[in-house]
Amino acid sequence: MTNLKEIILAETADWVAVNKPSGLLSIPDREGKEISLKVLLAGKYGHIYTVHRIDKDTSGLILFAKNEAAHRHLSLQFEERETEKIYQGLVLGVPAETKGRTDAAIAEHPVQKGLMVVHRKGKEAVTEYEVLEDFGRYALLQFRILTGRTHQIRVHMKNLGHPIVCDPLYGDGKSLLLSAVKAKFKLSKTDEEERPLMGRLALHAFRLGFNDTNGERVQLEAPLQKDMRATLSQLRKRLK
Repeated sequence: MTNLKEIILAETADWVAVNKPSGLLSIPDREGKEISLKVLLAGKYGHIYTVHRIDKDTSGLILFAKNEAAHRHLSLQFEERETEKIYQGLVLGVPAETKGRTDAAIAEHPVQKGLMVVHRKGKEAVTEYEVLEDFGRYALLQFRILTGRTHQIRVHMKNLGHPIVCDPLYGDGKSLLLSAVKAKFKLSKTDEEERPLMGRLALHAFRLGFNDTNGERVQLEAPLQKDMRATLSQLRKRLK
C-alpha cells in the first residue's frame, strides 16, 4: 500500500505535489477497480482536483489542486504551455546527436485502442531531448516536452529508434537484467531466475516549473525512484 507521507514532495493551501510510484494510476480509470493517486489524496484532503496526469507506468512528479480557484489557475498554465515539464528516462541505444528536437505529430492508432502513433494528421507534439549519460547499449536522456500528448515521449523515442527501456507498447518490453551488463554474472543459489534491475517503464517525471497562485515561480524536482537509481549505479560501474 502506498504511504502518502513518503511520496508527498511539497504542498501549500492550494496544491500538493507528489512523487508518484510507477504502477499507480494518476486518476481513476473507467472500470474504477484499481486504486489511484487521486483517490488516495481525496482520502487525506477531501476534495482534490486533477491538474494534469502522467502514465500509470511512469514514475515522478504530479501536481493536484486543493480548491477550484487553484485548479483553474494551474490548469490554464498547462493549457497555455506556460509550465516547464522535464522528464528523465533510459533508452535503448544512444542517439547520434547529443541534443535534439522532434516535432512529429501524434494521433491515436486507427485500430489499436490506447496506442498512439506518429501521423502527419495528428496533433502537434514537440519534444526536446539531451543525452545526459552514454552507456553504449543504453543512454540516460533528459526530455523537455512543450506539448502534452498521450505517451508523447514514448512515441517520439520509438520514432527516433531509441525506445524507452522496458516499454511494452513502444519498445521490446524486456526487463533490463544485470546479466546483460555484468560480464561474469552468476545467479544466486537461492534464486531460480534472475530478478530484473529495471522491470518497468524507465521513464520519470523529474521536474515541474509553474507560477503559484501568488505569482511566484515554483520549481519542483522529484528524486528518481530506487529501482532507477540502482540501475543507473550498475550501468555506471559496468558500461562507462
